Amino acid sequence: MTTQRIVEYHIARLQNRDRNVRLESVRELALIKAAEALEALKEVYDNDPDIEVRKAAQEAGREIYFHHQNKEKSPK
Repeated sequence: MTTQRIVEYHIARLQNRDRNVRLESVRELALIKAAEALEALKEVYDNDPDIEVRKAAQEAGREIYFHHQNKEKSPK
């Protein structure tokens, strides 16, 4: 499975009814450092009914954002 398909899989799971599934996918997206997931994580942060899932999405979004910011600033 390609990284893109894995990211798409986890983004889709952010809509799952089970909060544990959503939490697991948020954590997986953070591990992958998937910049393409930032908008979906923002949606979770803004709208998820579970505070723990919202906090995890916020942390994951920050981690991914800063990872990519630092990557852009590093010498080539």
